[in-house]
Amino acid sequence: MSLEPPRACTAVLRLAGIVKRYPGVVANDAVALTVRAGEVHAICGENGAGKSTLMKILYGMVKPDEGTIEVHGEEVKFHSPAQAIEAGIGMVHQHFMLAENLTVLENVVLGAESRHGIGAKARSFLRALAEGSGLHVDVDAQVDELGVADRQRVEILKVLYRGARIIILDEPTAVLAPSEAEALFEVLRGMKAEGYTFLFISHKLGEVRAVADTVTVIRRGKTVATVDPKTVTNAQLAELIVGSIPDLSRPDASREPGRPVLRLAGVSVAGEGNRSELAEVDLTIREGEILGVAGVEGNGQTALAEVVLGMRQPSAGTLELRGRAGEALSLAGLSVLRRREAGVGYVAEDRHRHSLLLEQSLWRNRVLGFQSRLARGQWLAIGDAKAQAETIRKSFDVRAPGVGTPIGALSGGNQQKFIMGRELSDDPVLLVAAQPTRGVDVGAQSLLWGKIREAQEAGLAVLLISADLDELLALSDRIVVLHCGRIVAEADPRTVTAGELGEAMTGAAE
Repeated sequence: MSLEPPRACTAVLRLAGIVKRYPGVVANDAVALTVRAGEVHAICGENGAGKSTLMKILYGMVKPDEGTIEVHGEEVKFHSPAQAIEAGIGMVHQHFMLAENLTVLENVVLGAESRHGIGAKARSFLRALAEGSGLHVDVDAQVDELGVADRQRVEILKVLYRGARIIILDEPTAVLAPSEAEALFEVLRGMKAEGYTFLFISHKLGEVRAVADTVTVIRRGKTVATVDPKTVTNAQLAELIVGSIPDLSRPDASREPGRPVLRLAGVSVAGEGNRSELAEVDLTIREGEILGVAGVEGNGQTALAEVVLGMRQPSAGTLELRGRAGEALSLAGLSVLRRREAGVGYVAEDRHRHSLLLEQSLWRNRVLGFQSRLARGQWLAIGDAKAQAETIRKSFDVRAPGVGTPIGALSGGNQQKFIMGRELSDDPVLLVAAQPTRGVDVGAQSLLWGKIREAQEAGLAVLLISADLDELLALSDRIVVLHCGRIVAEADPRTVTAGELGEAMTGAAE
């Protein structure tokens, strides 16, 4: 098979009648997809709609039960990703697959040593590839020294190095700041002109319309529409995706926050060398208040969440929490478990690392962080855990056959809904929500926003850390901006613009 891209506007990829069944569910139900050469073709749909299964089939990770795949007009049957790569198809996963202790060059070459060796020839080829594609990165830098945007460039370079001309991008902007996302789009536009083709999976409808040439919508395993993003609105896309348009607008009702729940005074967190990850942060969050935290990723947001949870210890300053019984607790020296028992809930930015045991069932994941509250002496109250997991499954619309299902078998959005349900189920006084809707569809986002607002109405204090400015503007009562570990601005979300926040986030307003 020739790997040379065909002429522009001809189909490089056709999927017809793709069916994939799992016990109790049809993930793909006669899905059809046609992708033209040199286009960005977006795939949209709810979490669990079948997008990821379809892409795994195309990449040789999953075998379809029925249907055909054609690449450049020839039918193919992939039994492994290696065969997909040989056909010129590459995939960049949402969760990066890089060895942090290796250099960029070593990560790219790993497993592809036969192409250009491991020495000067490989380095020269990679540098030329990075320059030609616009994916500028230091090939000799160690990956653990790179920011999120640079790591993503490395992942794309990995598939290009292996000869991919059709590239699957799974939620590529989920961890990027707006400026970084726009830089990625510029790279994609340049690569399109060179004949590369992209399948772009995203839940961010504005970005889809900005970068895609064609949009295919999948709902409950079926292809429901293929549309032109230049002529469709966000509302029309949302209706195609979920079947009805969810209300994501800010409520009109205003409220006066209550007593202080969390106080940070002069809190600093030491980083490497002389650098501080947080520097003299003062914050107060009150009952019934959502305090939004904006900032380009890597400017102290993670340290802020972790110091409140007790995963990091401050190098200076004090933290005080008004606990369940209304008592003021100094958080100095308190463990993560003790803070959670005092009423701190946590939605982590990396759910796989900090929130879930992927191979374990829903009910076992219900227990995480709540072991002491579900214990009966030395024994775990399994019946209670299962009953509570079932309540979460139903009330948060977690689409799983039952509470015995391994949570790793669920889509990312359903995992996130379960986490939010677990954290809100114990009536916390404070919720630390870090990127709570990252990588979820518009329907799941609407549900999660609604649950946060319901809890806020009941008096919950929320520390909302998000890279999604629309989310911060829609949910927050106040917004603070972190830059280089310091609070550099405070804004009213009802009057501030995204542009003004962006200036503060990048330091341009200083």
